[in-house]
Amino acid sequence: MIFSSSLLENAVNEFAKLPGIGKKTALRLVLHLIKQDEKEVLQFSDTIAVLRKEIKFCSRCHNISDKSLCNICSNTARKQNVICVVESIRDVIAIESTQQFSGTYHVLGGIISPLDGVGPDQLNIEPLINRITKENTQEIIFALNPNIQGDTTVYYISRKLNNAPVKITTIARGIAFGGELEYADEMTLAKSISNRIPIEHYINSIR
Repeated sequence: MIFSSSLLENAVNEFAKLPGIGKKTALRLVLHLIKQDEKEVLQFSDTIAVLRKEIKFCSRCHNISDKSLCNICSNTARKQNVICVVESIRDVIAIESTQQFSGTYHVLGGIISPLDGVGPDQLNIEPLINRITKENTQEIIFALNPNIQGDTTVYYISRKLNNAPVKITTIARGIAFGGELEYADEMTLAKSISNRIPIEHYINSIR
């Protein structure tokens, strides 16, 4: 791709660094911004800059937040003794969109994947164990993607919680093996949450 302007080329290269954005899409986005009013473009760039500078992660559940506690953890109307364990912030958004879950979350920040060099120590697993102990948690719901890495993570954490006085469940297999929560339709995801099963049944089914 040949550019007549180094400014244009630099902008396209930056946009192309975003996931799922190729050079052609990046060029289309940059040309769109060029056509916009200068104030609108400045507002766009300022919003991104402020987001990166001021965004926080909840000290309790590791979800994205504007404050030290996210609006889910600080909401007294939610069931504070029920924790839904998810892989990423995208999964929190997907489950919240169903409007079927009224508890809290815990974002692991990934799943155990030895082939990718991701071990338990690189995830927010110990903070989860400590949180369950301190907060007198009644139920843990695993809502991880139904694949080998997700199953491994569920098994590892459930073993760590083997002696904890907490009910451990996992969402029902309404989502196909190898699928991802964020791409599941809201009805399927809602039914998977409401029809969750005891962890013992789940582990037996994957052995």
